Amino acid sequence: MKKSIVTLFLCTSLLFSVLKDISAQGCSEPSSEEGVSLFGFVQPQIEVGLTDPSTSSFSFERARIGVMGNIPYDFSYYMVLELSPFLNQQVPYPTLIDAFVSYTRFDFLKVSMGSFKSPFGMETNTPCSGLATVYRSKATLELNAPFRDLGLMFLGGSRETTLEYAFGIMNGTGLGLRDNNHFKDVVTRIGVNPLSWLHVGASFKYGQSVSAAGLADPDVRTRLGGEIDMNFGNLNVQGEYIYAKDQGSSIVGGGCSGGGEVVIGDKTRSGAYVQALYNIGYQLQPVVKFEWYDADGAIKNNEEYITTLGLNYFFNDWTRLQVNYRYAAEMPVDHPNDQLVIQLQVKF
Repeated sequence: MKKSIVTLFLCTSLLFSVLKDISAQGCSEPSSEEGVSLFGFVQPQIEVGLTDPSTSSFSFERARIGVMGNIPYDFSYYMVLELSPFLNQQVPYPTLIDAFVSYTRFDFLKVSMGSFKSPFGMETNTPCSGLATVYRSKATLELNAPFRDLGLMFLGGSRETTLEYAFGIMNGTGLGLRDNNHFKDVVTRIGVNPLSWLHVGASFKYGQSVSAAGLADPDVRTRLGGEIDMNFGNLNVQGEYIYAKDQGSSIVGGGCSGGGEVVIGDKTRSGAYVQALYNIGYQLQPVVKFEWYDADGAIKNNEEYITTLGLNYFFNDWTRLQVNYRYAAEMPVDHPNDQLVIQLQVKF
């Protein structure tokens, strides 16, 4: 019954979302100025858990400050510090999350080296300050960890070109960690823009690591993803699907700033979301997002569904208020765990 109501609501809703190019590697757009540009944002919020008993808490989802700029000729730099202690309490704060240098002479072939977002998935590579909802989808958070890694990336194109791509060779160990073996993750994302209003893309990730169970054979992780983004004036609709196959061990959680729990054993998981938002004027943008997540493909009736109903209000170009009601439904047992989140974001 819940699924039917959610599906009907989605089919009759209007949506829009903020999307960035495949070339997005951090939390902000790259600077075109020489020298140092200071930037950042803070996201204080209140979370009300509609559980039994209910909970409520003030926190910071993110509090970031960074510098970026260009150096004559053809080089750029980008560094960001995360100051919030709430995003991932397994990681000490403040911590350096992005730090990379890029060679940018050619639009069709740029090269970056350092710590940056893994070039997998559309939602992962949407800057945090540009998300249409307060939280990313559970499929993205669970199946694309670690978001950030150290490595070398080749990328080119944009939404203004027919083809855009990014190819990365990464440690595979996550944020701020040295690789402890000779294996490297291979990550790629390709986008095609056949029409001015249409983008479709695909992502792939493959990596090996030393067996978490102490076995001779390495653990293997494979990720496949597909994405679509459609723009019709003030209306934008997007969706994404991720499939994950883990051999030897899997990582549960982790998300944006690393961490996560290592679980021994083979596992397949998958998830998707459909999201849209409509600009109705008066700085108002209603948003709706439907998520589906399967934590273990070997277990039947093990899915989770989350519907986010939200409203974004823009006071100006730098200040935004987001109100999200998250309606969660689990199988086979539905727990009372809906959530109301109100976040105020200021960029500088």
